[in-house]
Amino acid sequence: MTTALTSRVEPSPAKESVEKPPERWVRPAVFGLLAVTALLYFWNLTASGYGNSFYAAAVQSGTQDWKAWLFGSLDAGNVLTVDKPPAALWVTTAFARVFGFSSFTVLAPQALMGVASAGLLYLTVKRTSGPVAGLFAGAALAATPVAALMFKFNNPDALLTLLLIVAAYCTVRAIEKASPRWLAFAGAAIGFGFLTKMMQAFLVLPAFGLAYLIAAPTSVRKRLLHLLGAVVSVLVSAGWFLALVDLWPTDSRPYIGGSTDDSLLELALGYNGLGRIFGEGGGMMVGGTGGGMGGGNVGFGGESGLTRMFGASFGGEVSWLLPAALIGLVAGLWFTRRAARTDKTRAALLVWGGWLLVTALVFSYMSGIVHPYYAVALAPSIAAVVAISGTSLWRGRAHLGPRVFLSLMIAASAVWAYILLDRNADWLPALRWIVAGLGLVTATVVLVGVPPLRRLVAVVATVSVLTVGLATTAYAVETAILAHSGSIPTSGPATGGTRVMGGGMGMDEEASSELGAALAATTTKWAAATSSSQSAASLELASGKPVIGIGGWSGQDPAPTLAEFQQYVANGDIAYYVEGGRGGGPGGGSNEISEWVAANFTATTVGEQTVYRLL
Repeated sequence: MTTALTSRVEPSPAKESVEKPPERWVRPAVFGLLAVTALLYFWNLTASGYGNSFYAAAVQSGTQDWKAWLFGSLDAGNVLTVDKPPAALWVTTAFARVFGFSSFTVLAPQALMGVASAGLLYLTVKRTSGPVAGLFAGAALAATPVAALMFKFNNPDALLTLLLIVAAYCTVRAIEKASPRWLAFAGAAIGFGFLTKMMQAFLVLPAFGLAYLIAAPTSVRKRLLHLLGAVVSVLVSAGWFLALVDLWPTDSRPYIGGSTDDSLLELALGYNGLGRIFGEGGGMMVGGTGGGMGGGNVGFGGESGLTRMFGASFGGEVSWLLPAALIGLVAGLWFTRRAARTDKTRAALLVWGGWLLVTALVFSYMSGIVHPYYAVALAPSIAAVVAISGTSLWRGRAHLGPRVFLSLMIAASAVWAYILLDRNADWLPALRWIVAGLGLVTATVVLVGVPPLRRLVAVVATVSVLTVGLATTAYAVETAILAHSGSIPTSGPATGGTRVMGGGMGMDEEASSELGAALAATTTKWAAATSSSQSAASLELASGKPVIGIGGWSGQDPAPTLAEFQQYVANGDIAYYVEGGRGGGPGGGSNEISEWVAANFTATTVGEQTVYRLL
């Protein structure tokens, strides 16, 4: 009985050929998925302006100077970089160089990455579970609220998510025929993921390595050698830029923002690595507070622990299908426990399920900086696990075991959607009742058993998909039509038609506009200098000219030093010093610089902003 049940649950080629849609419908359905995804992500795109002004200013700088493009400098004069590696900036800056710098060219690359992510997820899941599962996975990713947020915003997370899906696709291809070439491609994608958002890209490595080690159809020795080759691929694709930064003369490149010793490797291990996990060192400084702020601080993840992904911070971003994914993962691994070692369904569940579990656990227990939008890296794995396990269980619906798990997936999705929607009870109040009612009724019908009538089967299948996807889709659409700005964007409904968290503008719009006009008229290497990168970024965008962000994002970067700043002034390289922004830490030097400027130059007012003319 177990063997028969397993064969029913697993998608065999014969079974797929019976239950998949006719081929003539597959291609239009895929094009439809991509078209709807593009509409969702490009709709009202420029309403968010430049999105995150910090990264937008770096893109502008990259269009003005090649070295700034290479290193990801905040300013075209190359004083210091942003506090992330530059791969995402490479892509967006290339787009802006070709089509001109604007709000659209800053945000459109992320929307294109979103469409590519949905399409590639379809292709990856289709290889192991058929086109229906692939379409569901692609649609589920596109309709995840945090995806609708980050694929319309210019943080590095969009490129990271796409690269991780690329790596998963290559891993699945590698497992099929024990291909070291495809496995090396997967390693290269992860390496470039490191150059996008550093160590977060490595969270998928345990899952991909385990899946290949278990399921690749070759000897253990060759599997281990292939994995070693993939590790080398990761190191080479990530390490070339680390070596370039290290070998480049420090006096002719920008300071590596966020690092303590002008080292990209230290940035990866410290501020953007262990500091974010354990809450140690400089990685704790954001807005003058620690990342592990706990409690009700939604922008910083709330309390760490096993339930964080379901809490007020992450829940509405990504957890709509998470209960179904966990149930489906357990069911899929159970029903394939006696399958052949090379079973494709189990291998796929190991790839996506391992990605899901490792990433979710790390995000849940991080005590350093963590923001809700990080959860976009979870969205592909959740979508894939639900699609693979759900379609497999549907194929085995003639047996009670699969029906029990499938009905649990549907009921859990409906109940959890009700809870999430109830957190915003004034927004579409009837929706939570509709989803809950449909879900519980459909789960009951599936559990009892669907009579083998083609039309009835189609109706139940359609209602099941609607139940699972209706709430998250509505939330994603609401997210997509709103404008977002600041450094910590969040998804979901909001009053006033915009979502703003974490700031991002160093001064008010009126002063920035008037001061921007004055800076735009300058001809010096830098139009101005000011404390902190956020203030410098808004001035750069207002004026179109380079501005030094003294001390970097947190004010702690020792760039420029007082002596360097004094030399810039003596050379006539800086026109203005703009008072304001965030004060520097002990190593930043911004307090020393502001005191020196105040003691040696006369203050004036532009708009409502205090400035010093340095020429």
